[in-house]
Amino acid sequence: MSAVKKSGTGGASAFMQAEQAARYVLGRTRLRPRVAIVLGSGLGAFADQLSEASAIEYRKIPHFPISTAIGHAGRLVIGKVNGVTVAAMQGRVHFYEGYSLEQVIFPMRVLARLGIRATVLTNAAGGISREYTQGCLVLLRDHINLQGSNPLIGPNDDRFGVRFPDLTQVYWKPYREFAREEAQRLGMQLFEGVYAALSGPSYETPAEIRYLRAIGADLVGMSTVPEVIAAAHLGVRVLGISCVTNMAAGILDQPITTEEVIETGERVKGQFAALLSAIMPRIDADLAASAPQDDLKKLSRAKSAAAKPPRGGRH
Repeated sequence: MSAVKKSGTGGASAFMQAEQAARYVLGRTRLRPRVAIVLGSGLGAFADQLSEASAIEYRKIPHFPISTAIGHAGRLVIGKVNGVTVAAMQGRVHFYEGYSLEQVIFPMRVLARLGIRATVLTNAAGGISREYTQGCLVLLRDHINLQGSNPLIGPNDDRFGVRFPDLTQVYWKPYREFAREEAQRLGMQLFEGVYAALSGPSYETPAEIRYLRAIGADLVGMSTVPEVIAAAHLGVRVLGISCVTNMAAGILDQPITTEEVIETGERVKGQFAALLSAIMPRIDADLAASAPQDDLKKLSRAKSAAAKPPRGGRH
């Protein structure tokens, strides 16, 4: 395994590093995406279907962290799906790989500097709810952060967002409705649930799964939540989709393997791609309709921040 590439820390500010990375990416394509898709373990094949595509390896993007996890190709693909220009990340980096949480969210900050205003975050997850079966797709309506930290800890750069971002509706309800309607049209079953994020890399114990069920978790994984928090900070709308690639520890009387996760992702890639393709035009149309209103809100926030001293949060 290669050494962890440092990003988002030291030298230039994280904001300037994100700017440099974004300028590099924009210089490699004429397309200008405003929707991003982050593809989790075993789900990266979707990016191979994009038309007019330009693929850039993470290692070539300034300051960008490099994926070391199995099933993560480590490429940013800019292209079109169903007529919509998107930026698709074939894989992500995780806290368990040795990256800081600030480094984990650096790609989301770069995407925002590209002009991204909505993102679809996907992952491979363990199913806790007994309603789920291996291979089913689940919309995220909320999350529980059990990774032991928050990616926004430290000095706040107001150019990214406010000091205390609200997470009340971070999983954008209209986009969940889009997904449900398109899944019904495609004849697909789509569930909804709460995702718990742990640090990993070990899979959970049966006792931990019983605890997670008791506190309201339907799914468990090792990603996504830091990116969701960063997206909220950046004002980026989020749609979260989990693929239940295995049932969590203790649900079935069998061990959990990485091979099982990858194989399940491969098996469902067709219906997963069909759902993503169907959703994209609706998200793009929503962004087009809301653009003037969003610009006014940003201008109002900027004026307010300039006129008032920073307010405290909970003490």
